[in-house]
Amino acid sequence: MTTLDVFRAKTGPGRLPRVDVTLVLAWVVIALAVAFAVAPGLFTPHSGTIGLPGNQLRAPDAAHWFGTDEIGRDVLARIIYGAFNSLSGALVAVIVGFVGGAALGLISGSAGGRIDTLIMRLVDVLLSVPGLLLQLSIIIILGFGTINVAAAVGVTTIAGFARLMRSEVIKVRRADYVEAAFGSGGGFAAVLWRHVLPNSLGTMIAFAALQFGTAILAISTLGFLGYGAPPPTPEWGLLISEGRKYLTSAWWLSAFPGFAVILVVLAANRISQSLRRSS
Repeated sequence: MTTLDVFRAKTGPGRLPRVDVTLVLAWVVIALAVAFAVAPGLFTPHSGTIGLPGNQLRAPDAAHWFGTDEIGRDVLARIIYGAFNSLSGALVAVIVGFVGGAALGLISGSAGGRIDTLIMRLVDVLLSVPGLLLQLSIIIILGFGTINVAAAVGVTTIAGFARLMRSEVIKVRRADYVEAAFGSGGGFAAVLWRHVLPNSLGTMIAFAALQFGTAILAISTLGFLGYGAPPPTPEWGLLISEGRKYLTSAWWLSAFPGFAVILVVLAANRISQSLRRSS
């Protein structure tokens, strides 16, 4: 049976494969957010930091779709320019957690014995500390700023990545092709690199997509508390925080940045579900 025959058997005669609308929308949201971060000037003619005199606290209209803030800055422009800080911070956090957790999980699951026990007890200690408390402790040591906040968020995700990687490594390590690789004279490190690690990364990638949304939420939370990028740098959590003083008279200052955070987090979660099902 050819590939075309299999395709026809699954879809039926004259039918197209079913399109998951929610997944498509999720990818569109993520792609748009990435485009905002990479080339914000293509999406708005307004500055993200400089206000216009006489435009203070304007409600959403045709000229300013999301309104303006207390010093006349366009809120939509602030959101677009803030995508870089929020997304880049989340990306750094995921990389820190992924690399650190993958390394610990690979060593723990492949070595076993006392090394496995020692690493897992360290992971248990990290999991026992509340995430926000650990993040604040790391930020106090490193200092404020988007990169330091991202590193702090990344460290708190290492334990989750490590436990998942360990479980995947143990499962793959027992596979017949891995035993055959060892039996044919393959070295321990070579087998781990060529067989165990590549076949353990599918679930890790899906988890990384989920953690990307979680990292955006955590970074926005820390920015809301004042530990992230300093004003007037546009950052989604900081925008929400700055709008608190005007909730009764200018609701759009906090509402629209909050919607941006919610949309990107939900989109990342939906993509993570799709990757987990296909892994």
